[in-house]
Amino acid sequence: MGWLPDETGLDKCAANYTPLTPLSFLRRAADVFADHPAVVYKTHRKSYAEYAERVSRLASALAGRGIVPGDVVATLLPNIPAHAEAHFGVPATGAILNAINTRLDVDTVAYIFGHGGAKLALVDSDFIPLAEAAKATMAGDGPEIVEVVDTVAGRSASGRYTTYEDFLEGGDPAFAWIMPEDEWESIALNYTSGTTGRPKGVVYHHRGAYLNAMGQVLSWRMVLYPIYLTIVPLFHCNGWCHTWMMPAVGGTVACCRDIAAGPIFETIAEEGVTHFGGAPIVLNTLINAPAAEKRTFPQIVEVFTAGAPPAPSTLAKIEPMGFNVTHVYGLTETYGPGTECTWQAKWDSAQGDKRASIKARQGVAMPFLEDVTVTDEAMRPIPRDGETKGEIMFQGNGVMKGYYKDPEKTAESFAGGYYHSGDIAIREADGYIRIADRAKDIIISGGENISSVEVESVLMGHDAVSLCAVVAKPDEKWGEVPCAFVELKDGAEASAEELIAFARQTLAGFKTPKAVVFTELPKTSTGKIQKFELRERAKSL
Repeated sequence: MGWLPDETGLDKCAANYTPLTPLSFLRRAADVFADHPAVVYKTHRKSYAEYAERVSRLASALAGRGIVPGDVVATLLPNIPAHAEAHFGVPATGAILNAINTRLDVDTVAYIFGHGGAKLALVDSDFIPLAEAAKATMAGDGPEIVEVVDTVAGRSASGRYTTYEDFLEGGDPAFAWIMPEDEWESIALNYTSGTTGRPKGVVYHHRGAYLNAMGQVLSWRMVLYPIYLTIVPLFHCNGWCHTWMMPAVGGTVACCRDIAAGPIFETIAEEGVTHFGGAPIVLNTLINAPAAEKRTFPQIVEVFTAGAPPAPSTLAKIEPMGFNVTHVYGLTETYGPGTECTWQAKWDSAQGDKRASIKARQGVAMPFLEDVTVTDEAMRPIPRDGETKGEIMFQGNGVMKGYYKDPEKTAESFAGGYYHSGDIAIREADGYIRIADRAKDIIISGGENISSVEVESVLMGHDAVSLCAVVAKPDEKWGEVPCAFVELKDGAEASAEELIAFARQTLAGFKTPKAVVFTELPKTSTGKIQKFELRERAKSL
């Protein structure tokens, strides 16, 4: 089927087929954009020719240490130039990059070292104690450590390991990159947060990384020479593939080690940043920053935000500050963003809460995915009625290869030919998806389903609230009831009774929080609120 009558001899060859890989973006950029800034970080300023040379040296040095195609190289690094270089230098040896969350505990890092089988790890000076402790707890051999000394940020070397710059110095700038023979070859191994057990190893292939990067160029409406601020950690879905994306459009990666309002505003103003990605907590950080830390800038900064659905009140406040926010949604298993709330001209007249509510949706599939749908338990598409709930499903090239060393979990997550996200959503009349909750976060009170996201969005509209998370609290009569954990803005005051009354103005009585706890919310390194911790706390209230 689908063949022309006579296609004898019409096969793939070097002239008409090359496996897709993001390595090709940098190889091209080193020629086309040779003198254009590629990576900037305070005094560190490298052109594309210099960037590619450092990547070649890294690949050569890794090969000299015995790294061969199929090996795993780990990183414990913040968003500094060496981490961007690793995203190209490691796969340029045919090896697989395992960027590890720097905020994990010793036991989890040891597990990832062992499960992933990393032979070498690039480790920032600040995380040398973490890497050493992880190696010490392992049953087998841990990875060799190469110490990355961030002298730009004033760090000093421990003196116990080869430093990254010395490592590069021994590499060949003319090293021939080992390009994939098959685009299905693995490029990265990322581990999930492991909130309900050991983290799962999510395997990416070169094809998916290439197509995700190219698709986001379209979704983000990018033209040549964007300046991208690295707020999304490069250990989180490989920074949503954005570091791989930048060379395709001659973009500049502006590194930001410390994710705080002051450094973010400073980098936006000083470097002329045009794009960044981040969780809604980052937007709140900017909104609530002290006046002394805020900077003005002439450009409109395009923002991809993902994680928990941003509250309409957050979107309404951030855009007048010079940011245009597009809500995206995805998971580690989908290389980061997989859907976008694509803006349409018919909404241009929408203002205030209505505009923010439209923008808070998870939207539609990005161009590199075949299908994103919402289905019932029998995997039938739910009606587009804005009420019926189902599970979000993904299908296409932007879905992981599978879970490393876990065929059963892989088969379960791919049942029926779709990746099962575990996220519960409705679908509106225009086909746009709006998340109702994670399946595990739905609150069932007296037989009624309550969306924690809906309650959170209402509470976030209170002027005193900076962040909030709503979870189920056990209740003798109703089974469970909503319990709100709230962070107040600096200097703001509010009582539990006041917030409950505020919520009751909008919500049905059974949806209104029955308890409010004022506290600092536990968060992951990417700004996601760790609701599993709050659920445990709620049990003891």
